[in-house]
Amino acid sequence: MSSAERPDDLEAELRALAGSLDVPAPPPEQVAAAVRARLEAPQPEAVRPQRRRRVRWKVVAVVVAVVVAVTAATPQGRQAVLTILRSAGVELRLGSDTPTPVATPTVLPGEHVVPPEELATLQRFRVKTLTALHPPQSATVSDSGRVVSMFWPGGLRFDQVDGGVSPYFFKRLGPPYPQDVTVNGVTGWWVPGEHPLGYLERPDGTEVPLRQAGPTLIWEAGTIGYRLEGAASMERAVELAGSLR
Repeated sequence: MSSAERPDDLEAELRALAGSLDVPAPPPEQVAAAVRARLEAPQPEAVRPQRRRRVRWKVVAVVVAVVVAVTAATPQGRQAVLTILRSAGVELRLGSDTPTPVATPTVLPGEHVVPPEELATLQRFRVKTLTALHPPQSATVSDSGRVVSMFWPGGLRFDQVDGGVSPYFFKRLGPPYPQDVTVNGVTGWWVPGEHPLGYLERPDGTEVPLRQAGPTLIWEAGTIGYRLEGAASMERAVELAGSLR
């Protein structure tokens, strides 16, 4: 297990986050202890290497639930701006207020149109599609092949992100907060409602506001992050995600 996945590191991250919140109860030590207890709970079998990222997502789900509960408990907590999740190319930033919409939409760095039938020839990672749908109407490739986007009529968009390297998408979110959901056997996130979507450019992390995004399902497989935007409901998004091939 890598150092980024050790329970001690996760506890340290949680303690640092809890320390930034001015909340009278529960104390940060209790929050950290609660998460540590979940981490150390007996497992039915040893965690195999291919399951480590899945475990990481489950841990993040616990941390999000605890932190959201703490921030909702007091006015001081509700004023805090939290950065919670950064995995497989997507970062979710939870805040107490509705974030300011992106006024002027822009495109991803280096984004250019590619014939959908040529996506399979990309060599950076294996590009998949949603077989429950017809072939995409159009497609783009961005940031030297790190992001592949497919588009269907009706506003449906499917992004595939090489999450093994920076940069990342980021989403600014106020209530209602993301809901964790099982997608293809792993923990994903359903982000309801419109929200600002941006991009972090390498190497200095400069933020590039992109546009207002619609309801989005986010999940990962290995080092590839997936975001499906524009489905009519969470259930429909999960159904479509199940056809990923």
